[in-house]
Order: sequence, then C-alpha cells, then structure tokens
Amino acid sequence: MSDLAKNLHTEHMVINMGPSHPVTHGTVKFLVTLDGETIVDFDVEIGYLHRGFEKMCENSTWEQVFPYTDRLNYLSPIINNVGYALAVEKLIGIDTPERCKYIRVITSELSRMADHYTNIAASALELGALTAFLYFVEARELVWDLLESFCGARLTSNYVRIGGLKNDLPDGFKEDTKEVFKRCRELWVDVDKLLTKNRIFLDRMKDVGIMPPDEAIAWGFTGPCLRASGVPYDVRKANPYLVYDQIDFEIPIGEKGDNFDRYLVRMEELNQSMRIIEQALEKLPSGPINVDIPEYRWQSKDDIYTKIESLIFHFKTVTGGIRVPPGEVYFPVEGANGELGFYLVSDGNGKPYKCRVRPPCFPLTAAMPRMVKGALIADIVPTFDMIHMIGGECDR
Repeated sequence: MSDLAKNLHTEHMVINMGPSHPVTHGTVKFLVTLDGETIVDFDVEIGYLHRGFEKMCENSTWEQVFPYTDRLNYLSPIINNVGYALAVEKLIGIDTPERCKYIRVITSELSRMADHYTNIAASALELGALTAFLYFVEARELVWDLLESFCGARLTSNYVRIGGLKNDLPDGFKEDTKEVFKRCRELWVDVDKLLTKNRIFLDRMKDVGIMPPDEAIAWGFTGPCLRASGVPYDVRKANPYLVYDQIDFEIPIGEKGDNFDRYLVRMEELNQSMRIIEQALEKLPSGPINVDIPEYRWQSKDDIYTKIESLIFHFKTVTGGIRVPPGEVYFPVEGANGELGFYLVSDGNGKPYKCRVRPPCFPLTAAMPRMVKGALIADIVPTFDMIHMIGGECDR
C-alpha cells in the first residue's frame, strides 16, 4: 500500500434530505451517511406531519370521523371511508344493502386506480420521464371526473356513511365509466411502451431496493410491496369483505421484490381494478343504498323536513352522536398501499373511546434503511417512490 493510501484521511459525509425536499413527498427527513455516493447508513425521521388523527377521532362523534379518514391516504380516500365504516358497522352488528356493497367496491377501486396512477406518474417524473407523468395524470383526472360525478369532490370525498352512502351513483355512470376506461387503457398502453422496456428506467429500477419474501413478511409489508416480493396476500382474497368474493379478479405478484417488480404489480393492478369495476357495474342490483335504521343512519332531508320522528332522530344523532354498543373491533381492508385496518373501542357513548389505525405505509417506510444501505444515493429516489409513503397515513 502506498504512503498516500495509508495517510489519506477520509470521513463519511452526513447529509439531510428533507423534511422540506421535493423527493421526500412530504415532511419526512432522511439522515444519510455517505462514503462517496454509497449509502453506509440511513435513518428515516417521521413525525413532522403528526396531526393527532386518532385523538381528533376520539373527540368527535362517530359520523364526524369520516372527513378525518379522507386525510389519511388522501390519494385513495374512499377506501379509508369504507374501512372505517365497515369497522363501525361490525361493532354495531348491521349489514348494508347489496347495492351499497357493490357501489362501495366500485368507488374503492376507482380510488385505488387514482392512487396507482399518481404513484407511477410521480415515480416516472422523478426519473426524468415527463411524458409518462403527463399520460397517467390525464388518466387520473379522468378517474377523478367519475369520482366527482357521484360525490362532488375530487380529492377528499367524505362519501361513505355508517350504514350506507351519501348518495347513489348518477344517471349514466355506467356509460361514462366505459368511456373513461377506454381512454385509460389507451394511456396504459402508452405508458407501458414508454417505461417497461426503457433502458434508463430499467437501470434505475431493476435490482434496486430488493426485499426477499421472508424479510418482507417480518417487516410487516402488505399490499403491492409484499406482492412484488412474491407473497400473494391480498385482504380482498384472504379476508373477503363487501362483495369481493363474488367478483373474479387476479392478484399479480413479482419475483425479485425490487422496485421494478413493484412498478409491474401496480401496473397490472390498474387492469384488475378496471376488471372489478366492470363486473360490479354489470351485477349492480337495484334497491336502497342505506339501512333503514334511523338511530344509526341519518335520515334524508326530505324526511327531516316533513316527519317529526325523523327530525327527532336527526337532532339526537347530530348533537350527541349515534350510540354504538360497547365493545372493540378490528377490521382490515385492502388499501392502495396495503392492509389498512381500524381498531375501534366503544364505551356506548356518541364518540369512539379509542380509535387506532394500522397504516400500511408505516412498516414500508421503516424498512427503507434495509433496502437502500449499500446502494447509491440516486437509488433513494426510486425506492422511496415505490414504497409510496403518504405523510398523512404514516404520521396520522
């Protein structure tokens, strides 16, 4: 060894990425220790966006929680609405009408599509693929048009209610959906041609952020990231809810568990979501969308204005909240990022005694150091993109 090599003194460089940085997708900070461009240590620091979701829910009536759930994963808010509603309904012991179940499936899958479009578009953009970003943002906007048509909002929906839904689907929704999906499939083909065999995209994504299946399970992975590692776990199949057991769809899985597999899984899940929605629209039964139990499901404005009994129920439920029987429950649904679970405790009053949410992207974010240590600093970008951390869901 030369004298220069013996005496050359070098130190690792420690840099902060975030909490205000475009690549962190929110207020999260990475403390990165570098040897040149190689990552030798990596810490994820969350907590900058903590809004007290659970305590706010415990100081609100059962119905007032819905707008808060919108702001967990705000890219797929209706799935959050549905998960919370199903947990409360399980605690009460009520079953919603069949039409309500089908509409919940349809709207949940539209939300999942909007989430995946955003994730893939943003990931492509941060690797320099502006055209792919524009194509999938167009697809997302078309899906948001459908969401807006039945709930009046594009991002934070507040559409689901305990015991039912805010309102039914609008006239012509099935035909509008067919037109939107026709264009979405065209855009899917364009993005697939742009990215899936693109040399630069492959170099940035393949064999980066690998997570073997046993470690993925140990870390608590669920959703596309777990399925990309080859584990075919999906709450919609493993623990069917609503009418998912009456619909035919596939669960795409990966082989290596790298960022490219995560991309491929989400791409195929877009096709499967369209397949689910089309089947649900074909099978959609007629009938009510709300349970006829006024002590749990708020009355319509027409009834409130014309019937004294409805006005009394409305006054009681708005001012004091519905009375959920004492008990505790956990209910999971398949969120866009993985298993989204609500643990609720009731003491019989009009507010949740305890509300705890199991956010799917929390364990994914925790595993970031495992996936990027030994990689290059440039590998942080695609890896963090593909775990798809949503600040509101992770920090709550």
